[in-house]
Amino acid sequence: MNKKKFSERDICSKFITPALQLAGWDITTQIREEFPLTKGRIIVRGKLHTRAQHKRADYVLFHKPNFPIAIIEVKDNNHSLGDGMQQALGYAELLQVPFVFSSNGDGFLFHNKIAADGVIERQLELEAFPSPETLWHWWAAHHGLNTHQQELVSQDYYSDGSNKTPRYYQLLAINKTIEAIVKGQQRILLVMATGTGKTYTAFQIIWRLWKSRSKKRILFLADRNILVDQTMTNDFKPFGSAMTKIQKRQANKAYEIYLSLYQAVTGAEEERNIYKQFSPDFFDLIIIDECHRGSAAADSAWREILEYFSSATQIGLTATPKETKDTSNIDYFGEPIYTYSLRQGIDDGFLAPYKVVRIDLDKDLTGWRPDKGMVDKLGNEIEDRIYNQSDFDRNLVLEQRTLMVAKKISDFLKATSRFDKTIVFCDNIDHAERMRQALVNENADLVAQNSKYVMRITGDNEEGKLELDNFIFPESRYPVIAVTSKLMTTGVDAQTCKLIVLDQRIQSMTEFKQIIGRGTRINEDFDKYYFTILDFKKATELFADPAFDGDPVQIYEPNGDASPVPPDELDGMPMEDEKTINGFAYPTDSDSPWIGEAGPDEIDGRVRRYVVANVTVNVVAERVQYFDANGNLITESLKDYTRNTLAKEFASLDDFLRRWNSTEKKQAIIDELSSQGILFEALADEVDKQSGKTFDPFDLLCHIAWDQPPLTRRERAEQVKKRHYFAKYGERAQAVLQALLDKYADEGVSAIEETQILTIAPFNKLGTPIELIRAFGGKAQYEQAVNELEQALYSA
Repeated sequence: MNKKKFSERDICSKFITPALQLAGWDITTQIREEFPLTKGRIIVRGKLHTRAQHKRADYVLFHKPNFPIAIIEVKDNNHSLGDGMQQALGYAELLQVPFVFSSNGDGFLFHNKIAADGVIERQLELEAFPSPETLWHWWAAHHGLNTHQQELVSQDYYSDGSNKTPRYYQLLAINKTIEAIVKGQQRILLVMATGTGKTYTAFQIIWRLWKSRSKKRILFLADRNILVDQTMTNDFKPFGSAMTKIQKRQANKAYEIYLSLYQAVTGAEEERNIYKQFSPDFFDLIIIDECHRGSAAADSAWREILEYFSSATQIGLTATPKETKDTSNIDYFGEPIYTYSLRQGIDDGFLAPYKVVRIDLDKDLTGWRPDKGMVDKLGNEIEDRIYNQSDFDRNLVLEQRTLMVAKKISDFLKATSRFDKTIVFCDNIDHAERMRQALVNENADLVAQNSKYVMRITGDNEEGKLELDNFIFPESRYPVIAVTSKLMTTGVDAQTCKLIVLDQRIQSMTEFKQIIGRGTRINEDFDKYYFTILDFKKATELFADPAFDGDPVQIYEPNGDASPVPPDELDGMPMEDEKTINGFAYPTDSDSPWIGEAGPDEIDGRVRRYVVANVTVNVVAERVQYFDANGNLITESLKDYTRNTLAKEFASLDDFLRRWNSTEKKQAIIDELSSQGILFEALADEVDKQSGKTFDPFDLLCHIAWDQPPLTRRERAEQVKKRHYFAKYGERAQAVLQALLDKYADEGVSAIEETQILTIAPFNKLGTPIELIRAFGGKAQYEQAVNELEQALYSA
């Protein structure tokens, strides 16, 4: 047996798995091979996207299902024992497991992060792999857990029978929370970006604590009805008859799992004691969803509930912990025991990246001052001062500005897809209604087909709120454009939202992150891989704040009447100057006491909002920027990005040619470069459009990176035919090679590299796959013939 000839998978099946079984590991419940950790960051170029390489561990070992304890990275026997260790340590850091192994089939290199004797790495024979009991004993001893605590920590997850494994960060959040509670921690904060499954995570935490009977009565608090209802019908459904929703201000004490709005248990002074119908020790676990929204404020009614049930373990869930002089999640709950940020979610490929289109309007930049004695549309004399962006749509309405914003939104949709779900965030309900009207007129043709194409969904409008579920539901076509102010900033699981419009001055990083979170969910069934932000009020300057943790893939500021759709080419475009906004004085609603969601036209004799109809508003600038596969800002064109990426990978054209010709399957190189952000389809569109011809990926790369004259696939195929390359083969083999050449000319190199091609036309007319392979003398000879055919194709 010559190990040197075995592939990595052979080493796994012949040596590693048997060694694990010999040590007592259960292959069905404790050993997971090729365990996926991430999905691979989505890389966006123009209207196209691809995924970077995902991370996958050769082996993850579990103490029990969903409780990872060790990582094994395997290399073939041409590598040394420890060649996989650094890769394995990277995976172990992601999963936060202490036991790490590397192997080439000869034995194991064992890295023990919690070694009691101080020897972190040691070599082991194949037969000496530690047993599950040994690793678990070491782990439990390191964490100081007694036998009872170990049982609680090991409590089973809920399973619906589908063997669904939570994502790695969900496992960490759940397991860390259970461990903290078992050790006696009473206040726990979990920070997880919007769209990463906070509610599912909460469900598994509650399920395991409830099933172990360490927590018997649980309260789940949220601040939106839709959040409670979605939770009950989706993630919390397995609780069944043990679960109830507190409503109609009645406290039924016959249940074990309670869900409630904060507002359902608090209210006006005389009725605020609804939660006091429960004894202070009735609940032993409280989960506070979206805890940034007020529960941590020392003087809030919500805080009163938490302090009343102070004996209960309390877990705060949020995507955006709030830290201000008045409100502090950390002050109340303590430092987060686990954080999974927007940036991590995008990097791992679990959250959608986004482009930003920044549109500056002239009056927003320069301000506007009325002529002396000028009256508005309603006959009110306008106060003589300079009005700027902080005034617009709050205490001064420039109607032409609203029309311009509506036109730019509609132009974007017309240039992309007019049925892409869109949320437009406005400053207040009055602004939202004016924007709805303007969008209706800009899209009169589609509104005539269905009046729900544009809907205002705000807290005061019952018709609009009834359409919220239809907007969220992916299969529902209408409404397409939802115009809102505050109602949709949190708790709206809009998986297919592809456009978010910011015509609202956002003064809070917490609110900004929540709004961005409306678009970060991915839905591959509906082709939702990324989304776009149209920013009219410089809200995206918050990207420059160190507190923001998820950079855009592209920022675009179009000029004048230019299309609002970001171009694929960015040649000569200046890099965005990052502006620090710390200390920038954003206006707040309290700066102007007559600004708000509703109210009279006048307050204390002052006009609430001037309305000016005839002031022209123009677009002065729009700009776009990309972020590369690593999240770094780039402003180069797709060609420049390709050229620079190849220069890092290959020292010269000769170096590239050597690698190309020596690689058995050319598609492997194409896939590797695609994972680094080179989009061959977009490159082909660009080069083919200029030349009117269709080129192979090989020619695209040589042409763009090293200025070689490209040949079309058809030209390469014809050159091979002219050389009488087939003469050394028999008649049937020649026919197969001729057909392969034609396939290459039509579809490219990847099509001819798979033997399955012999099952389709025209090959199936030449004989069965077995007969065709025999014409070459066998499978190895057939593969050699294909390899030589590729050499002939690319030698031109």
